[in-house]
Amino acid sequence: MIVATPKETAPGERRVALVPPVVRPLLQAGIELRIERGAGLASGWSDEAYEKAGFRVEADRAALLQAADVVTAVQAPEVDSLRPGSTLIGMLQPLDRPELAAALAGRGVDAFAMELMPRITRAQSMDALSSMATVAGYRAVLLAAVRLPKMFPMLTTAAGTVSPARVLVIGAGVAGLQAIATARRLGAVVEAYDMRPAVREQVQSLGARFVELDLETEDAEDASGYARAQSEEFYQRQRDLLGVRVRAADVVITTAQVPGARAPRLIEAGTVASMKRGSVIVDLAAGSGGNCDLTRADEEVVEHGVTVLGPTNLPAEVPVDASQMYARNITTFIQHLAPEGELVIDLEDEITRGALLVRGGEIANERVRQKLQESG
Repeated sequence: MIVATPKETAPGERRVALVPPVVRPLLQAGIELRIERGAGLASGWSDEAYEKAGFRVEADRAALLQAADVVTAVQAPEVDSLRPGSTLIGMLQPLDRPELAAALAGRGVDAFAMELMPRITRAQSMDALSSMATVAGYRAVLLAAVRLPKMFPMLTTAAGTVSPARVLVIGAGVAGLQAIATARRLGAVVEAYDMRPAVREQVQSLGARFVELDLETEDAEDASGYARAQSEEFYQRQRDLLGVRVRAADVVITTAQVPGARAPRLIEAGTVASMKRGSVIVDLAAGSGGNCDLTRADEEVVEHGVTVLGPTNLPAEVPVDASQMYARNITTFIQHLAPEGELVIDLEDEITRGALLVRGGEIANERVRQKLQESG
């Protein structure tokens, strides 16, 4: 079985799907690994390092993809470049880009979307969403620290005492928890809000204050552990109550998203106008519409003296570690699919079935089929 890794072509994408330190189990299973020349350079890995690890480095991208049984990618390569009958594994944005799934089906390419990986104990080492959210939460705080016109920690100096920055994290999923931990390590006073009461202990274990709002949240979490979409009346009440905490903060990190839907709007323009000048908002939901009224994807907006950042691919800004984490997720998943070196699609297995996006010219995921129908 040939597993090929092409160079990423999406603008700003610096990660790579496989890196030398993690692939030994694949080689030991008899899998042949090939990679496009220069694919790992932005992540710190030379072609020579890949060759030394056992990869065959290919200069011809078309030939690489045509020979592949399995293609590993961070973001999907051009669909027309993939060989019908091959299998694509990557971050395929299934609920945001259902048309990509349709194109893969039309091409006759099978596909697994890493975003669809079920959140069960057996699949934790394959959970690329959590891996990349960890990187994004960390990086978001660093971005805020650079833009904020004051320091994060409290300092007592001969020139007087510097008060600590106040950081509010909205959403205590993986990204939010990493943001809390990073802000605390930098010395900020941190509080966090999540409409799922079950995360209170996790927030408090990181040294942050858990913010409680007078809201009914019994159905806030779905069976997969993700936040469940709420009514507009709920969100308006939430915005009103959160506004008090937002105005008191120097930095706000927002991470609230609902898979396959527009991100909930949590910070109104009027609230931003009443924040302290110099305050910073980093909106990690910018790619799905943003949690703040003023967020613009991949732009820096300054209104009323407040900076609003809307990064959509922070893991690509930390390509060395992000690639290594993602490559381990991918490697473990390939081991799961091909324990003896040949791909076995066992639909009785929860992990395989859950991550499967396209098979045999058909979209295999019901939610993606529904999204495609809704989009016309």
